[in-house]
Amino acid sequence: MKILLKFSPVIVAALLAILPTPEGLTPQAWYFLSIFVGVVVGLIIEPVPAALVGLSGVALVAALGLVDPSPAANRAWALSGFSNGVIWLIFAAFMFALGYQKTGLGKRISLHLIRFLGKSTLGLGYAIAFSDAILAPFMPSNTARSAGTIYPIASNIPPMFDSTPDKDPRRMGAYLSWVGISATCVTSSMFLTALAPNLLAVDLIQKSSGIAISWGDWAAVMIPAMLPLFILTPWLGYVLYPPTLKHSPEAPAWAAEELNKMGRTSTKELMMLGYAVLALIFWIFGKQLHVDSTVAAISVLSLMVLTGVISWQDVISNKGAWNVLTWFATLVAMASGLKKTGILDWVGNIISTNLAGMSPVSVIVMLVILFFVLHYFFASTTAHTTALLPLFMATAAPLLPPELLPKVALMLAGSLGLMGIITPYATGPSPIWYGAGFISQARWWALGAVFGLIYLGSMLVVTAIYV
Repeated sequence: MKILLKFSPVIVAALLAILPTPEGLTPQAWYFLSIFVGVVVGLIIEPVPAALVGLSGVALVAALGLVDPSPAANRAWALSGFSNGVIWLIFAAFMFALGYQKTGLGKRISLHLIRFLGKSTLGLGYAIAFSDAILAPFMPSNTARSAGTIYPIASNIPPMFDSTPDKDPRRMGAYLSWVGISATCVTSSMFLTALAPNLLAVDLIQKSSGIAISWGDWAAVMIPAMLPLFILTPWLGYVLYPPTLKHSPEAPAWAAEELNKMGRTSTKELMMLGYAVLALIFWIFGKQLHVDSTVAAISVLSLMVLTGVISWQDVISNKGAWNVLTWFATLVAMASGLKKTGILDWVGNIISTNLAGMSPVSVIVMLVILFFVLHYFFASTTAHTTALLPLFMATAAPLLPPELLPKVALMLAGSLGLMGIITPYATGPSPIWYGAGFISQARWWALGAVFGLIYLGSMLVVTAIYV
């Protein structure tokens, strides 16, 4: 069984490839689609590291010459993702996350919030949520942000009040765990740079539809849209899944003690804060300042290394960042191949035929709902984005007026963070918070369904207003 599971991506790709080529596609396009589906299966079950799945897919397509008959053109296509600006923006943002962790700034921010807000259990929930929101614009890995930075701090609090997975989890630990994951899902949709698949989605949209979405374009819509939901989320958890302990006077004292252990704010922490603000300014006002967002990120990263906030050894040894760079670069190339081979137009025409006759607003609402709900079948937001986003944009193109396409693109991409709430495996930090053991699997699925409906409903409200 394990051997069958390991080779399932190859088996799926081979079975599809031997089927007759559908009408409207060339044999080369059908073989490409077969390999692409195999890559998606590989991303879902991960028989080998995800980056290797993508690299193997790109290498096979290029070796078979499925994108272009010219070897040089196939080579250029295979390497195109590594010259992509968005991929390097993601890489640089991972280094910002490293700077937060190495200097201790992320930990200090969280402890200060617990110190000032943690006198009640609801206050602790808001402290966790605000910690995530402050770090979100600079940490595109919500796993590093929520599971790597916030969880280690938050996990120290429930045992202080005799709340453990085996003893009275509802006293405090279950509530804080749910706030931890639900808050990061909202912040992941709030900022373009709060979730790596957001940046991947923006690039896929530009490649498949020619629609450019900047940091400011995203922020202008998603921050006002997500802010009310973000403010409500800890309270919703408190009402729908209430802790039995309402007050936590020991938490601020513990946070103050931890801050004393850390000592005074260091020069490197202040420098990291300054660099983060500088990067944010360039991301927001890049168009007016005539500075590309990726160039700004790489420049700030250089300053971080030159001034010793992080070392060059930190950069070259950050396996997570290099892994994501390789992973996303290959997926960007694979996704661009869907357009080059004519697959997107073919799929879009098939689906749009079944949706023809519906009003533009109905089409957009249907697409947003389907895009969100289909995440139940994915254990990776990246796999979901790669597999479905180009297809959904291809479906929308013939059904909607050109002026509505940028809006539906933003609505689809903007929902990627929110959909992480629905299952214990839906987004990177989910297994960490679920693995803490405070919330049973049945309870997690039930809460995921309830909050999923709330989050999807909020996205539909935003869609109705924005469109």
